Amino acid sequence: MSSVTSKLKSIWLVSIESIPAHRSFDFKNGDDASNYWGDRPQSGLVLLPVQDLRMSNIFIVHAHPEARSLTSSLKNLAVETLTAEGHDVQVSDLYAMHWKAVADAGDFPQRKNANRLRYASESGNAFANGTQPADVVAEQQKLLWADAVILTFPLWWFSAPAILKGWVERVYAHGFAYGVGQHGGDRWGDRYGEGSLAGRRAMVVVNIGGREPHYSERGVNGRLDEILWPIQHGALFYPGMQSMPPFPVYQSDRMTEERWPEVADAFRARLRTLFTDAPIPYRTQNGGHYDGQQVLKPGLGEGETGLRIHLVQPGDPPERLKAELPQAAALARI
Repeated sequence: MSSVTSKLKSIWLVSIESIPAHRSFDFKNGDDASNYWGDRPQSGLVLLPVQDLRMSNIFIVHAHPEARSLTSSLKNLAVETLTAEGHDVQVSDLYAMHWKAVADAGDFPQRKNANRLRYASESGNAFANGTQPADVVAEQQKLLWADAVILTFPLWWFSAPAILKGWVERVYAHGFAYGVGQHGGDRWGDRYGEGSLAGRRAMVVVNIGGREPHYSERGVNGRLDEILWPIQHGALFYPGMQSMPPFPVYQSDRMTEERWPEVADAFRARLRTLFTDAPIPYRTQNGGHYDGQQVLKPGLGEGETGLRIHLVQPGDPPERLKAELPQAAALARI
């Protein structure tokens, strides 16, 4: 068995109703998660790794071109804090690595179809046949090694820097992060709560130039949770990771020496509860809340609007998933 395969984790599917009261699963105790998302469901599904919640491998993907920036300072603080807590930490500093952000034909030296590039098809072929570029394989191995993934980046034009988007596009190969599991009939594979990266936690650390009210319910820029939806629900939850509420720093370009200790203390506190705070309660695709066309069933999401209908609500029926290791044999090829 390869080192990659040995990192695949089986998952316990546990109904919250069966768990004794504990801060990790108390969705109404006013912690950071509740402050970010509001009321929490009283029943539902929690994905728990078989091992202890205090896991040890943390992978930081960092995207900022300036080593002395606030974003880089937070990355450095994360490494310092997590290492002091006994965790093993790996960092991919994308700018320092000169990461190739463009997904193109150069990613496939052995093409399935030399006449026309179909990126998803060539990605799946390279993944299945062990011909992926070495830089892509290295990042996939880090993801499988990790028990938690942290993304650190500034909010540029309502999204992450292009280099981070390019990291996702190249590393999330077909067969690795998408195109996983059974496809057919009413089932659209293992995604949104299931997949190759299930059992891991993920958190976004984002620096924002604007003021916090700009990103509030009625703020001109839109709600922060909706701006980050493609990252938190897409890039993180889609392949199976449990997304934690983000750690935003507003007015980041106006950071002062007097303000920094407060921000640093708050960030240390979030890092120390990375494995115990409640994740964002996104609905799982195959847990029973969506119909055969992956549309939310009638009666669910009432009282909410927009993207928040896709959060499990109080009184919703418990979700049920199969506890399976997705494509273990294929992942062993990495």
